[in-house]
Amino acid sequence: MIKVGIIGSTGYAGQELVRILLQHKDVSIVWFGSKSYIDKKYSEVFQNMFQLVEESCLDDNMEELANQVDVIFTATPQGFCASLMKEDILSKVKVIDLSADFRIKDVSTYEEWYGIKHSSPNFINEAVYGLCEINREEIKNARLIANPGCYPTCSILSIYPLVKEGIIEPDSIIIDAKSGTSGAGRSAKVANLYCEVNENIKAYGVSTHRHTPEIEEQFSYAAGENLTINFTPHLVPMNRGILITAYGKLKKQVSYEEVKDIYDKYYEKEYFVRVLEKGMTPETRWVEGSNFVDVNFVIDPRTNRIIMMGAMDNLVKGAAGQAVQNMNLMFGLPEQEGLKLVPMFP
Repeated sequence: MIKVGIIGSTGYAGQELVRILLQHKDVSIVWFGSKSYIDKKYSEVFQNMFQLVEESCLDDNMEELANQVDVIFTATPQGFCASLMKEDILSKVKVIDLSADFRIKDVSTYEEWYGIKHSSPNFINEAVYGLCEINREEIKNARLIANPGCYPTCSILSIYPLVKEGIIEPDSIIIDAKSGTSGAGRSAKVANLYCEVNENIKAYGVSTHRHTPEIEEQFSYAAGENLTINFTPHLVPMNRGILITAYGKLKKQVSYEEVKDIYDKYYEKEYFVRVLEKGMTPETRWVEGSNFVDVNFVIDPRTNRIIMMGAMDNLVKGAAGQAVQNMNLMFGLPEQEGLKLVPMFP
């Protein structure tokens, strides 16, 4: 059995990790870390865990935790994991960080966009960006995984094949993204109160959202050149889900069949990426509660643009599910183990 410790287990992503790992036949959760609920029974924090989890919450002592488990998941705010990272810890245990601390390779870019000083930049180059469909082989041998952000996961998987194959002008990409309120985390914020969110949709972080450099960096690797995008997220009144609609200018005239062949080339053998049939558009309700990403595209010859679309659950493939997918690869387990979650409907 793989012994698991979760730091930040009482946030939305942390609770989702618990939900998924309780169904994983090769895993035993031995540490439910939480700064806010130390000594409180986990099932009192989340009543859905009643009679499923009997343990109480422990503190965030990563050094002590590293002596007890095989892998640590950190579902914590930006800056926390980096502040604790040491060679002594990584020499004992694998770490999968769900924050942005190790996603961006350029330290100055991270510090500019996140507004904090990086506490352990010496580990950034070692960290593997944990997008399994792109970096599978590197993930298998990693000690430290930078679990991708939710918006970047959906955006990259929806657009990546066409950037990689040079079908679209790299600097023409515009991404319009929408997310449910769980993407903002569980801490109390006035902007996330029911009366503030219900019957409303709004753009936020316009031209300044912190996932922008993460998406740009990954697309730059794919394109082989530095790339700049427009990324605008929106908050919508639902619990879960991300929908992205992206636009790119075509370099040349292409047919539906040519583009479909490109998507199939990259994703035909990928269990968790579903390329929809012609005319179908991704919808969040068809991926809710699952690790699937549904993608599709439409060619608009009138504007010489291609419209790329993607939908996924921000807490599963956008956070906890992808983290478990990374863990499976790191420990030589079947990649789908514990993740064959049928989307919930209604």
